Amino acid sequence: MQSTVRRPLFLVTLVLLGSAAPCLRAQGNPASASAAVIYSCVDDRGRTITSDRPIAACTAKEQRVLNKDGSLRAIYPPILTADERAEKEARERKANAEREARAEAVRRDRNLVQRFPNMAAHQKAREQALEVVQFAIAQSEARMGDLQRERKPLAEELEFYAGKPVPGKLKAQVDANDAAAQAQKDLLEQQKAELDRVSKLYDVELAHLKRLWAGAQPGSLAQAQAPAPDANASRVKPAVSNRNAN
Repeated sequence: MQSTVRRPLFLVTLVLLGSAAPCLRAQGNPASASAAVIYSCVDDRGRTITSDRPIAACTAKEQRVLNKDGSLRAIYPPILTADERAEKEARERKANAEREARAEAVRRDRNLVQRFPNMAAHQKAREQALEVVQFAIAQSEARMGDLQRERKPLAEELEFYAGKPVPGKLKAQVDANDAAAQAQKDLLEQQKAELDRVSKLYDVELAHLKRLWAGAQPGSLAQAQAPAPDANASRVKPAVSNRNAN
């Protein structure tokens, strides 16, 4: 048999070809480089091939390295083609993404149950979130009332100039009032839509929580794709945002 002193050169060649490092499962003393070894693999026809050196015909197969007494010294994984490596890496990336998504779902569910251990806690959070939006709506409605009261004397003065040129100052006041009223109306519509959205968000969250409270394992349920309720409520714009429109 040929001396195993050529094995290090083969390993260097494998590295240059992009092969994975051998998964050593040695039995006995792997440091005895002087011991004779046998390389063995099974080809596509099911035949077992043996040699005293790495088998070129089995680069795409797993090769087992045996000691002279037949015991297993090591296993060399197959050398993958570029396409095979790309496919393997894609599978590994997908598997990693799935594991991370599952871990995130478990973490999210555990935090949710910790934050809302019962119906009362969730209802209290719902009321607090809705209260923020309702307060903003009340501000907007109050501001609309102010603008309407400001508009009344302007409208009466405009009647005086019916069929006559309107003074520039009066026209500017009327235009500013109209712009502020329209902006406030748009804001009020957005706030009412936000009130409905936050309420529905808590409905979805409550349905999810009920299943967790009933014993469903964290991470085992489909997650609703929506931002956290508190974050949404904090973005509700108050009526005072348009005070400079006048």
